[in-house]
Amino acid sequence: MPSFATEVKNELARLMYEESCCRTAELAALLRMGATMTLGPNRTLGLNFRTENAAVARKTLTLLKEMDHVRTEVMVSRSRRLKKNNSYCVSVVPSREVSALLERLGLMHGESFNVGSDSAILRRQCCRRAYLRGAFLGGGSVNRPEGSYHLELVTGSSAFSELLLSLLHKMDFPVGITDRKGDYIVYIKEGDAIMDFLGMIGANEALQSFEIARNLKEIRNQVNRLVNCETANLQKTVNASVKQIENIRYIAVHDGMQSLPEQLREVAEARLANPDATLSELAKILGIGKSGINHRLRKLAKLVEDLTEGE
Repeated sequence: MPSFATEVKNELARLMYEESCCRTAELAALLRMGATMTLGPNRTLGLNFRTENAAVARKTLTLLKEMDHVRTEVMVSRSRRLKKNNSYCVSVVPSREVSALLERLGLMHGESFNVGSDSAILRRQCCRRAYLRGAFLGGGSVNRPEGSYHLELVTGSSAFSELLLSLLHKMDFPVGITDRKGDYIVYIKEGDAIMDFLGMIGANEALQSFEIARNLKEIRNQVNRLVNCETANLQKTVNASVKQIENIRYIAVHDGMQSLPEQLREVAEARLANPDATLSELAKILGIGKSGINHRLRKLAKLVEDLTEGE
């Protein structure tokens, strides 16, 4: 069974948009997440983008093919280790035209690499959504809602992680950042915010699945809380009943039941005859209020306290 993150990426990889600016923004974030630059003859530049998701590899290849005058290749590495996925490498062959592509994608400004700013391609709201969609495709992960709520974007670039953090903050997402084994992780841990993020990047099928699973989870949690509460109340009732019976038997042994006033003897005999009954049930049996039962049982407890002090 594929992970929930894989299901989300497979859905996102099927989405294509008419606006070229959005496709450019999505590809820019994808490459920032998973691409490395290569050097070719005469100091020409190329790109290698790696992913373990075939759908993401196809999406990246499709977006690259829309760019003019760049040649692409795809290689698949088959893992020999058990349960390890294939690795897909989408390459842009080094050429002079690649520099123009990198500048269009915001990865270069003139002859300098641009590592921390994509403001030129993030001016429109639709492009910001596409950019975050590309970031998720390139390095995102999200837990199934049956477990803990957690969505993250993982990158090896500190500057890019800060860019993603700032962008999500501006879009009012409750986002945090941490580092792990040389990577930088921008994360969201609130269920509502994760749903908003999935909807914002266009993963509508995943959003529906997440919402249904989360509702079922909350119902199960509510049922469990009620069961735990009932169990605790039952244990409390049993403990109280055991103590009350101990008190009554102590009185019976030391002073005898006949020594008790009629009202106290009546409730003592009812408790001995109904050891599992709640106070409400005892009240119905004797035809008096619950507070009256409680008051008489406290009197019996006080009698035992007085008897033990006199010993």
